[in-house]
Amino acid sequence: MKAIVYERTGDPTVLQLVDRPVPEPGAGEVLVRIAFSGVNPTDWKARRQWPLPDGWQTPGQDGAGVVEAVGAGVDQDLIGERVWLWEAAWQRPWGTAAEYTVIPVRQVVRLGDASFELGACLGIPFLTAHRCLTAGEYLPDSLRPGALSDHTVLVQGGAGAVGNAAIQLAAWAEACVIATVSSPEKAQLAAAAGASFVINYREQDVLTEVRKVAPDGVHGIVEVSAARNAATDVQLLHPGGVVCVYADDGGAEVTLPIRPLMAPNARWQFVLVYTLPKAAKAQAVVDVAAAAAQGGIRVGEDAGLPLHRYPLSATAAAHQAVEDAAVGKVLISTSE
Repeated sequence: MKAIVYERTGDPTVLQLVDRPVPEPGAGEVLVRIAFSGVNPTDWKARRQWPLPDGWQTPGQDGAGVVEAVGAGVDQDLIGERVWLWEAAWQRPWGTAAEYTVIPVRQVVRLGDASFELGACLGIPFLTAHRCLTAGEYLPDSLRPGALSDHTVLVQGGAGAVGNAAIQLAAWAEACVIATVSSPEKAQLAAAAGASFVINYREQDVLTEVRKVAPDGVHGIVEVSAARNAATDVQLLHPGGVVCVYADDGGAEVTLPIRPLMAPNARWQFVLVYTLPKAAKAQAVVDVAAAAAQGGIRVGEDAGLPLHRYPLSATAAAHQAVEDAAVGKVLISTSE
């Protein structure tokens, strides 16, 4: 099989296309023929700085394809199933940027009739977004249609991958969704994803515009840039509201005023998908799969998430595109 491998950390030039034997699934594992691998910021960050305990790594946490074989203890009925994968390369060398990968069966989810492109987009962005929409004191533990029908959610950075996922999931759960963006083009993407109100923070005052929609504050804020937005976020929280921080764009530290956050019993929740509590992650997988099956999640420009496809041989270019902050979702196809 063809696979992308790197044996040292560094820039995209360390990624090499190599021939390797198709791996055999061990006990509790499945062999998946990959159709698409999703590229996330964590992939290039790992490539640049994470250690290689096995001396090599195939990148790619997310992907989708078809189960071709199963190891001991795994239901044979899985063979032939269309599936999506999550955290394939987390503390393991076998990622999804290859024609085949092996992965524990618990990290394999049936995809049904949904497209492989959609399946390759579901892992990191949607599981992260799910946590951001369920981690608050007065937010639901799970998402489904109607779960957020009496909630207002603010998504800071609505044109990013997690921002798009948060808008789509919140809209599916029937929240009133407000999104901030930095350009008219990104405003169109956020609206296409399902945001009810879109604010261009370069041209409009976020505090004023959000208060027009939610004078009593928002129940949850999905935050990509806490260092930049903290002062505004503090003033926008509904009593019992939560700011869920999943990235450090714009700065690695944040300062918070104590008394203004004490009075409303506000919460600041930090989110890293890899280390989520097990129960929260398990619920996220169930809910994201349900949203995909029900058509509540889409991909493509008409869903606010333009797709950028690269062949496996151009994985380095795909990584560079994500590192350069491409708007939309970068996918690697193993068949092009």
